[in-house]
Amino acid sequence: MGDLTQAIVIGAAIQILYIGLVAAGSNLPADDCLAGLIAIPLALNTGLSPQLAIAIAVPVGVMGVFIDQFRKTINAFFAHLADKNAEQGDTRALTMTAIVWPTLLGFFLRFPVPFFANLYGKDSITAFLNSVPQWLIHGFSVAGGLLPALGFALTIFVIGKKSLLPWFFIGYFLVQFSGIPVFGAAIFGLSAVLLIAHYQNKKEA
Repeated sequence: MGDLTQAIVIGAAIQILYIGLVAAGSNLPADDCLAGLIAIPLALNTGLSPQLAIAIAVPVGVMGVFIDQFRKTINAFFAHLADKNAEQGDTRALTMTAIVWPTLLGFFLRFPVPFFANLYGKDSITAFLNSVPQWLIHGFSVAGGLLPALGFALTIFVIGKKSLLPWFFIGYFLVQFSGIPVFGAAIFGLSAVLLIAHYQNKKEA
């Protein structure tokens, strides 16, 4: 856009909104990427201050959540097709359903939003948000509320070993009830891993 310094200033101001963003269960509370892609170039084009750029970023970030949930809903259909292709041993169809179609879907869902928003300006964003029916917004909100539970279930499934499950619950409830930030819990977790690995290696030696 020809003004790197101002772009960084605006980007940093927007990032403050999302610096503690945690996508529990892969459910984004707000789409910080889409917010930046729209708010930063719009602010640079129109000479808006970082504070006004933040005002643009907030509704755009919420709109991005709806787009992301819609993408995931359709991707579930591709995932089931990919399972069938894998069972049949059809590698070409598997590549299409697992990689090509989801990538194209993501492009056609996400590219037009920042493109037209930057082309027609901030008024187009407001008009679009006002045109979205309330029943659709409510439906996405309900679906979004279920995703964190699914994400925690998947995390437990991936951990797998019964001996590791207590560490998962220790970390979760440590953050919930002690009030320490997630980063602090990660430091405790890393320290625990290093201690366990040290004593286990010492025992084996």
